[in-house]
Amino acid sequence: MKVNLMNVSPMRILLGGYCTIIFLGTLLLSLPAAARDGAATSLSDAFFTATSAACVTGLVRFDTFTHWSLFGQLVILALIQVGGMGFVTIVLFTIIFTKQKIGLSSRVLMREAVSAPQVGGIIRMTKFILLGTLVVEGAGAALLAVRFCPRMGLARGLYYSVFHSISAFCNAGFDLMGVEEEFSSLTGFSSDWYVNLIIMSLITVGGLGFFVWQDLLDGRFRFSKLRLHSKLVIFVSVILSLLGALFLFLLELSGGGFSGLSAPEQILASLFQSVTLRTAGFNSIDLTKLSEGSIFFMICLMLVGGSTGSTAGGIKTTTVAVLFLSIFTTFRRKKNVEVFGRRLEDDITRTASCIFMLYLTLLIVSTLMISAVEGLPVLPVLFETASAVATVGLTLGITPGVSMISKLILAFLMIFGRAGSLTMLLAFGSDRVPVASKKPLEKIQIG
Repeated sequence: MKVNLMNVSPMRILLGGYCTIIFLGTLLLSLPAAARDGAATSLSDAFFTATSAACVTGLVRFDTFTHWSLFGQLVILALIQVGGMGFVTIVLFTIIFTKQKIGLSSRVLMREAVSAPQVGGIIRMTKFILLGTLVVEGAGAALLAVRFCPRMGLARGLYYSVFHSISAFCNAGFDLMGVEEEFSSLTGFSSDWYVNLIIMSLITVGGLGFFVWQDLLDGRFRFSKLRLHSKLVIFVSVILSLLGALFLFLLELSGGGFSGLSAPEQILASLFQSVTLRTAGFNSIDLTKLSEGSIFFMICLMLVGGSTGSTAGGIKTTTVAVLFLSIFTTFRRKKNVEVFGRRLEDDITRTASCIFMLYLTLLIVSTLMISAVEGLPVLPVLFETASAVATVGLTLGITPGVSMISKLILAFLMIFGRAGSLTMLLAFGSDRVPVASKKPLEKIQIG
């Protein structure tokens, strides 16, 4: 039976595309050539790793260096790159490169894939995304090579630089530092300001979103010239990064997370953790030594995530901004939500509330299920599920040892987090046209 893609919603195509990428990644990672010891990896573990890479999460069952061969690592890197930029971006760029005609349906699909405000200019945006990605990742790799090549040798240093630059820009959190110690991430560089600043810069650039950077370039980096979306994204991102670092530093003053670090190194570690919690997944300290207060605060930051149209996941900065603005609007007894001299559209608060409740409900249900299945305390499980649904990739060491049921739950959370709550809802929602008539009005009391 022939399927007419014109009759398929863009949301279902997007979701189907991610599932196809994960399926292909699973097949490749299950091959004996993908494992360092030459033995075939089980389909469940290959599926989990492929899902984590394609959804740019970073939760892993095995240490990436010690388990996967060079072929397996390259498959993971390709999944990260496709998942970070979006498969639709790559497909559309291929069509442009081969000089084929791009129809309206393809433009609409691209708009949904990158959360563009309109269809117009989408081809220019596609070229900007591809070129910008290559420039930023190339610059990041060149800067990291300055540190990695003297330490690891030319060939390995260049490979590690490219791998970690792509992983950081795509907010994936996969690393190859298992060459020194399994699951160590960047703990070996906790006092290295140079590497930390480069990784944080790559994470921030990827997490702001392509539209924000295009807006910054068009406005010549003048805040007053930016669109409202860009202003909100930058403002909220800066506030969360700085306040996040401050709270983590204060929470760990009497804790053991920063033990052995000098005061400047503790500040660096706090800032790095605050930035990487924006769905990047790297860590420069041992997270299992952090206090419960820090763990809970990190869960909150992970859920916020990055920005719409970026490589990051989470509820998104603009969603959180709208929710807080609606609270202030209610307190001030104003009718419209306003910010930076502009009024937001009427339905935006309802959409933001829907996204928030979806994430919260899914997080609570999945946490209780995994806690019951694995017999583990709620807080560390909550950390893992928040890391999965926000596509962060940080772990307290639970994920490598979970059962099949928990793996499937975490995999679903990662797909949900990468595709987006609205994409999932609209993909499985009804296609019926809404009826114009309204039901009788009756008031209820709340609060």
